[in-house]
Order: sequence, then structure tokens, then C-alpha cells
Amino acid sequence: MTSIEVIAPHEVSLGSDEGLPVRRTLPTRARSLIGAWCFLDHYGPQPVYEGVGMSVRAHPHTGLQTVSWLFAGEIEHRDSAGTVAMVRPGELNLMTAGRGISHSEMSLAQTSTLHGVQLWVALPDVARWMDPGFEHYVPHVIERDGVRAWVFIGSLLGSSSPVTTYSPLLGAELVLNAGSSIDVPIDSSYEHGVLLDTGAVEVNDDELGLHHLAYLAPGSSALRLRAHEESRLIVLGGVPLGESIVMWWNFIGRSHEEIVQFRTQWNVENANGSLNPQDHPAFGWPCGEAHEPILAPELPPVRLVPRS
Repeated sequence: MTSIEVIAPHEVSLGSDEGLPVRRTLPTRARSLIGAWCFLDHYGPQPVYEGVGMSVRAHPHTGLQTVSWLFAGEIEHRDSAGTVAMVRPGELNLMTAGRGISHSEMSLAQTSTLHGVQLWVALPDVARWMDPGFEHYVPHVIERDGVRAWVFIGSLLGSSSPVTTYSPLLGAELVLNAGSSIDVPIDSSYEHGVLLDTGAVEVNDDELGLHHLAYLAPGSSALRLRAHEESRLIVLGGVPLGESIVMWWNFIGRSHEEIVQFRTQWNVENANGSLNPQDHPAFGWPCGEAHEPILAPELPPVRLVPRS
């Protein structure tokens, strides 16, 4: 079996106020992309109490799709494409930023625990200036050989998701029974990532640490998984993007100058504190959002360099 490269998580704080502690495994210094997947935040199970939860006020995105997938809890999503939607366990919310969008994410008062992943997909150059949009999808569970799977993007184990992507991709949740072992057929043209959320698992006969991400280069036609106890995984995959990107804060572009322009547009549009969508021509304003936005921070004192 193909050997794996293991990426350890590092902890960051997400959102406003105290922030939700999250474990980030993509991007890292060693790896920027798995297919077009360019960002992987993993959080929880996190008790939610006053001041600590998902509290991400209005902020912008360009050149990407956000993929929200929960194991527990409930989050309200609002965006400037006119969407107000709930993020719930086992239900995919896919937001396409394209040329520019703004959105907010807030956990609800009735949520006692948050647990899930937040993922980004880099749009290829031919699609990154498209109009923003939003899709919702509830995948059916597949059961096979002691494994339950929910395929939310792409195809795996005979199940396919209908949501729109702009490069070949895979995204799925797998839950393995204790003692189960399975060789999962995969597309050999894809590179893959396997994130261990709970339990104890071997990936291609190598132990994967809790909350770590295993990377597999293209060339494999099967992914061997063996669970020592009940385990939950996120499996990602995609054809290598083949493009260099510049990713800073919430923006993806192709040059330092583009990022400077995006940052300036967002901060200028929010300089007068208006919640009127007409005052936000580049990014719009999230539907019904009443909180102050998050302004873009200062750029680093160096030129941003494309990564591939």
C-alpha cells in the first residue's frame, strides 16, 4: 500500500470575541493543497456557553467555496447572495464566493456542543470570477462492511453528490465500527487526505494520530482503513489543482496586488458602518445581518507569494 504523509494539527482561534478553538491541518508550510481543498479547520466537541461558540460576524471571501459539515450542534448562516440557512449535522452547506461574497456564522442559543469541520475549496482560474451562490444537500447514509458513509461532495462507494464543483473533488464522512477493515476504492488520479476525528485507525497499515491528517499522493486505487475502535473520519480528495494561488485572511487570488485590492474594497465598503447592501457593491451585505463586520487586518510587511 502507498505510504502516508502525516500532518499534525495546530490550534488557532476562530471568529469574534474569545473565539472558538479549532485545529488546523491545511494549509501548512509543507502542504497548501489536496486537490483543490485548501483549508481544513476541525473543532469540538466544544461545549457552548456564553461568550464561547461560533460567533463569526460578517466577513468577505473571494475565489473559493466554503464547505460546512457538522457532527453536532447548529449554526445559522447568512450571506449576501440572499441566503439564510441552518447548518445541521449530516447536512452540507456549500457557499460559492466567486468574485466576492460576505457571510456570517453564529451558533444558536439552543446549541450546547459544537463539533465539525469547516473546509475551503480553491476555485480554478476559469471559475473564480463567477457570481456567488449557495447550495444545500442532505446525503443518504451508505452501509458496507462495518462502515457508514455520507458522501457530501463527489463520488465514493457507489454514492454521488449532486452539488456543483469546478474541479474533480471528493468529500465524505466515514464511521467505522470497532474491528472493521475495508479497502475503499478511490480514483487513482486524485490525491487524498484522511482526517481522524475520533477513535483509532490505521490508514494504509500506518497508525494515524487523533486529529491528524494523512496525505496520499496520486497513484493509489484503494484506501485501506482498519479501525481498532469505533472511529470517525473525513476523507477528502481531488485532482491536483495545477495552479498557484495566493491565500491570505479570507481571500484567494493569484497575486499580491489582487489581495491588496480585495482587502481595500472590503474595508472601504465598511468604513461608514452601513448595513445597506447598496453600500457594499463588491461583496454585498449578509441578508438580515445586524452585527458589525470583521475588518481585514493589516497586511504583512512582505510581498505575498503564490503557493501551489
